[in-house]
Amino acid sequence: MDYLASVEIEPNVPATASVIWLHGLGSNGHDFEALLPHLQLEETSPIRFIFPHSPTLNVTINGNALMPAWYDIISLDTSRKINETQLMESAQKVIDLVEREISRGIPSERIILAGFSQGGAVVYQAGLSYSKPLAGILALSTYFPTAEIIQYSDVNRNMPIEIMHGSYDPVVIPKLGEMARDDVIKAGFKPHWRTYPMEHQVCMPQIEDISAWIKQTLS
Repeated sequence: MDYLASVEIEPNVPATASVIWLHGLGSNGHDFEALLPHLQLEETSPIRFIFPHSPTLNVTINGNALMPAWYDIISLDTSRKINETQLMESAQKVIDLVEREISRGIPSERIILAGFSQGGAVVYQAGLSYSKPLAGILALSTYFPTAEIIQYSDVNRNMPIEIMHGSYDPVVIPKLGEMARDDVIKAGFKPHWRTYPMEHQVCMPQIEDISAWIKQTLS
């Protein structure tokens, strides 16, 4: 199996849970690694963190430049035209990582999928279509471009879905985050929505909320 290259942070005790956390456009797996100390997890926390690196793709909106990307973005209007095939391929790569964690002894119910921006779009597709129960989805400053074509899995109807967005986000405008939330609700899920007075980024109050949510979800 050709898995995504990833930054893996092992806990100080044997891992009994995993968080697979996807970065945004133009970044890499080290991006959210820097947040770990701020999550203030206990030294005995048994959570393995996996931060995959995306492929390198030509991105139309950036002059067709080669850069880290989970899929090509063709236009930035509200419809956010994208290369759906590439997004689906990235989602399958994430599911492959989930399956690898299961093979390493982590129950699927103890695996969280998290993603920022482009990474969040991939996580929506992967997590909401996955055929085994997951611990939860953390969707950060993102949108849901495959909402009209996804094949939802009933097994995860009751899993926690935490959606966080910046009120002043100029990149993924709040309306796109709200549309994703509404699509998820319409599909029968029960997401929790939070906003923060920030742009396309993360902030300390949000990080504190992420920490509390991960601890509660994996308690």
